[in-house]
Amino acid sequence: MFYSVPSRLIGHRLRVRLYDDRLECFLGATPLLTLRRGQPQSSGKHGHVVDYRHVIHALRRKPMALLNLVYREQLFPRSPYRRAFEALLAGDGEKQACRTIVGLLALAHNRACEAELAEAIDAELDGGRLPDLDALGRRFAAVPAAIPDVTVEVTPLHLYDELSTVQLVGAA
Repeated sequence: MFYSVPSRLIGHRLRVRLYDDRLECFLGATPLLTLRRGQPQSSGKHGHVVDYRHVIHALRRKPMALLNLVYREQLFPRSPYRRAFEALLAGDGEKQACRTIVGLLALAHNRACEAELAEAIDAELDGGRLPDLDALGRRFAAVPAAIPDVTVEVTPLHLYDELSTVQLVGAA
């Protein structure tokens, strides 16, 4: 089986506990993540358990790598993303299809809107339209009003000098 983990773990040795349904990964004694346990395919090929969040940053640098990726089918988190890729391949060509679907996966990852984006992609495909990355990017963009305005009051530095000159009274 082939499993993906976050890139921050490159170079680290993980301890893995195997269970029937999951793998629990530890760095030393610290639990890091739990992965669902994959099963090899009946054809004898190795199976893949891949989370798109683990490889999206590499795909953003080289989106055309998606075209011949061995675990491409396991990469898509939901069926609308797979449908969109197939429709984009048929309509826009390989290069644009790869760029668009990698952009959609990055949008789902960065904005934490995987399910909502899948519904929007489904609606576009059901309407006979290809997903438009720019339009969906605007639709799922961060709302500036939703970001709270935080005011930080900085303590004047001279108070630290006064604090360091304070002596304990009554200590002998």
